[in-house]
Amino acid sequence: MAHKHGLGRERIQFANTEDKQEFSKYPTKAGRRSLSRSISQSSTDSYSSAASYTDSSDDETSPRDKAQVNTQGSSDFCVKNIKQAEFGRREIEIAEQDMSALVSLRKRAQGEKPLAGAKIVGCTHITAQTAVLIETLVALGAQCRWTACNIYSTQNEVAAALAETGVPVFAWKGESEDDFWWCIDRCVNTEGWQANMILDDGGDLTHWVYKKYPNVFKKVRGIVEESVTGVHRLYQLSKAGKLSVPAMNVNDSVTKQKFDNLYCCRESILDGLKRTTDIMFGGKQVVVCGYGEVGKGCCTALKALGAIVCITEIDPICALQACMDGYRVVKLSEVIRQMDVVITCTGNKNVVTREQLDRMKNGCIVCNMGHSNTEIDVASLRSPELTWERVRSQVDHIIWPDGKRVILLAEGRLLNLSCSTVPTFVLSITATTQALALIELFNAPDGRYKQDVYLLPKKMDEYVASLHLPNFDAHLTELSDEQAKYMGLNKNGPFKPNYYRY
Repeated sequence: MAHKHGLGRERIQFANTEDKQEFSKYPTKAGRRSLSRSISQSSTDSYSSAASYTDSSDDETSPRDKAQVNTQGSSDFCVKNIKQAEFGRREIEIAEQDMSALVSLRKRAQGEKPLAGAKIVGCTHITAQTAVLIETLVALGAQCRWTACNIYSTQNEVAAALAETGVPVFAWKGESEDDFWWCIDRCVNTEGWQANMILDDGGDLTHWVYKKYPNVFKKVRGIVEESVTGVHRLYQLSKAGKLSVPAMNVNDSVTKQKFDNLYCCRESILDGLKRTTDIMFGGKQVVVCGYGEVGKGCCTALKALGAIVCITEIDPICALQACMDGYRVVKLSEVIRQMDVVITCTGNKNVVTREQLDRMKNGCIVCNMGHSNTEIDVASLRSPELTWERVRSQVDHIIWPDGKRVILLAEGRLLNLSCSTVPTFVLSITATTQALALIELFNAPDGRYKQDVYLLPKKMDEYVASLHLPNFDAHLTELSDEQAKYMGLNKNGPFKPNYYRY
């Protein structure tokens, strides 16, 4: 018998009890809207990293109410269950195998300890991959305190493994909004320890320090931020003249842009769609909204499997690129009735409207690969005449009065973070970039960086790429002195001017 779960006035039916419990754990849409006023949008988006051993439902006691100590006798952490540290250690060891760049950075820089004296407070997803980054920073001499930038993304066993090694971690999967800010506060506000570097993902940690502990910025040498949302917040602070320390925007470094957006999405779009719907792509009519780096990656993968792909675009340059790559450029309203799959990746809002959802054919799959959950007008689907049926985790059938079904994935949130995993190799690029940005800002002589937002120097971008080449047994050609002189280049780089577009 189908279970029903009231959510506002719409009806949601569940095929089995487990799904109902799973669904009940997450806040309603109204709840999520109120969260997003105080937490950056990305913090409340579901993010399932590698299969986690632990689930927030296995023990209802809040970690804040438990007294736990690690084997060294320290209790300066708050995780779900410190006894799971051994599981977490295995996860971290598996991640290390695909993050050889960080491991080689450890080996190269361990002697000189470029982060000796650095006290880094970090707020990122806490997964096996970030653990490799944190342990690299510690190996390079830093002291770290860490919390999660997302209430669902923490791998509990990894948090336990870090706490066991002596890194104060405050995070668990399925935190409440109150827990989220409490964890950030515990990281920043501790006796006898004051941060002098900030590593942030989404800008929530930076926001909290500005609001509650502005004096911390007297000691901070710099902020490193890796997300679009967080970088946008930093530029707003800078514009208002409120940014009191230098900040490094690693989101827009070339290697991270290409890997996070183009190469990662090329692989994870198929993964997310297959896991949720088991769709066969050959011959399917697919429309991809937006032909930026994410759109380009998605289209390449879909076309390779035989899907018939068309594009919507507002930018004539991107539209022309799409035409030259063999895609039809259309308006969504012209093709919406024929489409089997609709994918948004514009970063904009209301790209797919209620009127267009009404015109879709039965069985159309709708999903979002853009950064925030504003692209598909999901709020308009929560109306009394439509029935919501939870088919499996992250998959809802929305049923119209005439029986038509539209399949909505991850409630319009980021598909690859909600329904599949991000390849470790991609995260290795991001993590190496973050580590180098921290080293650069911490060791920069006074005056090199002013109170502004900077891009990673191109030389360091090239270094990140070079650390990853051994994975492919790639051999770089070296310039002769004569060639270098002819081109006006240093033999060791940088090889391109700052305005070069890769």
